Amino acid sequence: MTTCLSEWVLIIFISWWAYPYWRTSLCLVPESSMEQRTGSASIFFAATEEKTEPATPYRKQEARKKGQVAKSSDLNAAVIVMAIIVVLYSLRGYLAENITGYIQYIFSKEMSIALSSSQFFNLYKLTLYLCLKTMAPLFGAVIIVGLLVNFAQVGMVVSFEGMQPKLSHINPIEGFKRIFSKRALFEFIKTLLKVFVIGLIVYDLVKKVFPQILTLSNMNLAASTDYLIKLIFRVSISAAATFLVIAILDFVYQKWEFGRSLRMSIDEVKKEMKQTEGDPLIKAQIRQKQRMMSMNRMMQSIPEATVVVTNPTHLAVVLKYDDKMMDAPQIVAKGAGYVAVKIKEKAAEYNIPIVEDKPLARSLFKSSEIGDFVPVDLYQAVAGIIAAIYSLQKK
Repeated sequence: MTTCLSEWVLIIFISWWAYPYWRTSLCLVPESSMEQRTGSASIFFAATEEKTEPATPYRKQEARKKGQVAKSSDLNAAVIVMAIIVVLYSLRGYLAENITGYIQYIFSKEMSIALSSSQFFNLYKLTLYLCLKTMAPLFGAVIIVGLLVNFAQVGMVVSFEGMQPKLSHINPIEGFKRIFSKRALFEFIKTLLKVFVIGLIVYDLVKKVFPQILTLSNMNLAASTDYLIKLIFRVSISAAATFLVIAILDFVYQKWEFGRSLRMSIDEVKKEMKQTEGDPLIKAQIRQKQRMMSMNRMMQSIPEATVVVTNPTHLAVVLKYDDKMMDAPQIVAKGAGYVAVKIKEKAAEYNIPIVEDKPLARSLFKSSEIGDFVPVDLYQAVAGIIAAIYSLQKK
């Protein structure tokens, strides 16, 4: 009776705990909530809109801040394994010398008697020193190669968000989803492929040299040991190279998959543009107001101008010159199209001379900005126009 009661309590607790998940999946929501949802069809379509647009730089930057980067753990493992094999083979003489000396000391006459506390402590120090001497190069190579490979894949990324505890990590439903997901299936198939391909290559290499292995008993110890070391290195480096090729292909796939996971819908792109750059309509209105303000400032400077040089219809450049205050004529306004028409209307209103000179108008418009003085190479042409205006005004 007690067992049945405890089972019922456990079932009720699990049902209560999982209620939000199956309530959402079965759409068991109140009718009022359903009415509200059906009333907002645009939200539904935005949520289900297909993500076809590549990720924007802002989205990639935000993902990088969270520690989400395209990375292949197999590439790290493959390069590190290859580094270990190369270091061990390169230092085989150094390692053999140190280990042989240690073994000879262990079997020496000094160690054949009962050890005192001082002798035992010396043996402990010798063993620790041997481990440090033999393993330090290996550990150093692994650390350096591991850091270099990580940096080559993702660059400098510092993020603590992945270390923050999340309740979803201990959620059994989410755990089952991760276990039986497409990614888990892909990783399982990839592991089987690695084992099969590497095993096939190792089998092929060993099969070719198997007759030579059977003749090792006819060799002396030094020759057979040297042959086995070289054979092991050859097999190991071939397996590691195969692993590296698979890891490079996996890295390419991981980059593609990561880019696909960051894809955005058109609606998301528009929302992000509004958040990062502002509403395009508002920005257009601001630019329009800025142009109007700039045009108003130009128009205010026309009444004090000396002459307006025109194209005659497409361009207009307004020049101001005061022989007592200025060393050279200054461009106080210019415009093309509609602005040029408004400049000429304003100049006519204040009786400012308008001179038609197509080459000079084009040169001034292209080579100078508002507030600049007339370029030296155009002094003579501008001086001729201003001199003619001064002479007419005197008459």
